[in-house]
Amino acid sequence: MSGKHFKGHEVSCCIKYFIFGFNIIFWLLGVAFLGIGLWAWNEKGVLSNISSITDLGGFDPVWLFLVTGGVMFILGFAGCIGALRENTFLLKFFSVFLGIIFFLELTAGVLAFTFKDWIKDQLNFFINNNIRAYRDDIDLQNLIDFTQEYWDCCGAFGADDWNLNIYFNCTDTNPSREKCGVPFSCCTKDPAEDVINTQCGYDVRAKTDAEQKTYIHVKGCVPQFEKWLQDNLTVVAGIFIGVALLQIFGICLAQNLVSDIEAFIYLMSRPVFTQERTGLFSMATPVSEHQKMLEAC
Repeated sequence: MSGKHFKGHEVSCCIKYFIFGFNIIFWLLGVAFLGIGLWAWNEKGVLSNISSITDLGGFDPVWLFLVTGGVMFILGFAGCIGALRENTFLLKFFSVFLGIIFFLELTAGVLAFTFKDWIKDQLNFFINNNIRAYRDDIDLQNLIDFTQEYWDCCGAFGADDWNLNIYFNCTDTNPSREKCGVPFSCCTKDPAEDVINTQCGYDVRAKTDAEQKTYIHVKGCVPQFEKWLQDNLTVVAGIFIGVALLQIFGICLAQNLVSDIEAFIYLMSRPVFTQERTGLFSMATPVSEHQKMLEAC
């Protein structure tokens, strides 16, 4: 066995520190997302009353930050520490976790393409459920307003979906000033107006359908979202393919590093009888020399 053959089994410093550098950024982003989520919950008093987490009837956008931050934190930690300490368990965990996420994304994409009508029904249910809780949470309210403003839409399939909200429904027993109205985010914007008129949607659904088109967007957010996907299909597909390739690249790098570490440990654990046999070591060479070589690397 020559010295050149031995070097082929050394742990690659390039792969090691590339994985470490990439994952420490990923880990810090995860910490930031978790921090934002916990700060938002603290501002809403959720941390002082944990039971209030289940009180909201709709979707709490803070969960997006917490779940995303949590996944990024775990992945980043495993990849960062696993590469730095050459811990094969953490690197394998990183690869498997990333592989599971990739598989779930692939499955979700196939199901979304195969069961389009079911996805549309679920999206409709999700939006209507959050319309009911529009005034219950400020973060949810801001998310709905952003969605309706960005896609020039109102409700799931139309402005009448706001009848589901106790403040905007048109029933005779509704004492709210917003009765038969819609949120300001449904209104068509006048470019000349510098200040947003938050009362522009008052009583608008009491008007005829033709008159409503003058004041608000009458198309629902579900069909507008479908139209946006069709118009931006190339960009959306490119983003998903890019993320998928990055995940596959990360899995391959981690597995390559694991193979290098295991091969190096195996080689160092073999009995060496003569210096000529390895070209580098004699029988007196201790296995702990591995750590010195890593530091030199």
